[in-house]
Amino acid sequence: MYSFQPDEEQQMLIDVTRRLAANDLRPAAHEAEEHGEIPVSLVAKGWELGVLQASIPAEFGGFGERSALTSVLALEELAYGDLAGALAMMVPGLFAIPVLTAGTEEQKSTYLPAIAEGAWTPWSAALIEYQFDFDPQDLHTIARPDGGDYLISGEKRLVPFATEAKTMLVYANLDGQTQAFIVDAKADGVTVGEREQLMGINALPLYSIHLDSVRIPKANRLGGEAGHDFGALLSAMRIGISAAAIGVARASFEYARDYAKEREVLGSMIAQKQSIAFMLAEMATEIEATRLMIWEAAWLLDQDNPDAERAAYLAYSGAVDMAMMVTDRGVQILGGHGYIREHPVELWMRNGRGIASLTGLAIV
Repeated sequence: MYSFQPDEEQQMLIDVTRRLAANDLRPAAHEAEEHGEIPVSLVAKGWELGVLQASIPAEFGGFGERSALTSVLALEELAYGDLAGALAMMVPGLFAIPVLTAGTEEQKSTYLPAIAEGAWTPWSAALIEYQFDFDPQDLHTIARPDGGDYLISGEKRLVPFATEAKTMLVYANLDGQTQAFIVDAKADGVTVGEREQLMGINALPLYSIHLDSVRIPKANRLGGEAGHDFGALLSAMRIGISAAAIGVARASFEYARDYAKEREVLGSMIAQKQSIAFMLAEMATEIEATRLMIWEAAWLLDQDNPDAERAAYLAYSGAVDMAMMVTDRGVQILGGHGYIREHPVELWMRNGRGIASLTGLAIV
C-alpha cells in the first residue's frame, strides 16, 4: 500500500519544482505564450533540476530509479507554473522513458547516457495523428518489413521541437500493433511541416511531420525484434498528461479562489456568495479526487500491476473533464476580468481544453 506522505526525497523534489514554477515558469508564461517561445535559459534551468535524470539508473548516466509516482508529483508542480514550459522541460523524457522501460540493452546504453549526462536536447516523439477517430492503439501510420529494414509511412501531428530534434521515437502500426521506432529526424523521407497554430500551449513548438517510406534498420524497433508492450507506455503517457492537468487546474482554482476572497460586490466578497462558494468547493473536490486516481495509477504502474492500464485510463478520463470544468469556472468566477489576457485564467482555460488532445506529450 502506498503512503499519502511523500518521503524525504519526494518532498525535496516537490519543493524545488514548486519554487521553479512560482519564481520562473509562472512569471514567464504570458510573454512566452504571446511570442510563441520559451526562453532557452528557462528550459535549461528546469532541466538542471534532474527530474528525468533521477529516473535513469547510474549505469546509464542518471542517478536514480524510475518512479512514476515521484514523476507525477514533479510534473504537477511544473504544470502549475506553466503547462507549455513544463512539457518543454520534459520533452527528452518522451524518448528516454520508453527506451528505459522497453528498449534493448544496446538501445539503453546507446541513447540514455547521451540524454542523462548532457545538456537539455530535444529528443522527441511522434504519436498523435489528426483523425476524428484517433486511437493510439490503431494508428494510420504504417510500418512494414522490407528485407532487413522497416519502411514507415504516414503523418504525425503535434510533434514537439521537430525542427531541432536529431532523433525521435515514431509510433506506427505494425501488423495491427502499435510499436515505437527510433528514427533519425533528418532521414530521407522525413519532412517537417509548418508549426501548429493552436488554441493554447503556443509557447511549445509543435509541428506536423510526414513520413514517406522512411527506411530504418530492424534494430531500431524499440525492444528489438521482439518489440514491446505499448499498453504500458500508453498508460505512462496518460498518467503524465493527467498529472499536468492537475497542475493547470490547481493554478486556475487557487487564482479564482484568491480573487473571490478579495473582490467586493454590493458590500460583500464574492467568495461569500453561495453560487461562487459552491463552484469553488466543487472545483477543489474534483481536483483532489482526480489527483488520488492519478497517484493510484502511478503506484500500480510502478508495481507492474496488471490493473495499471485500467487505472491510467480512468484517471485520464477524469482528468480531461476535470481540467475543462475547473479552468472554465476559473474564468467564470472572475467575470469579465476572466476574459482579459491580463489575468492568466483565460490561458489556463485554453490549455485545459487541450488536455484531451495531448496524450503523448508527457510521460512518467
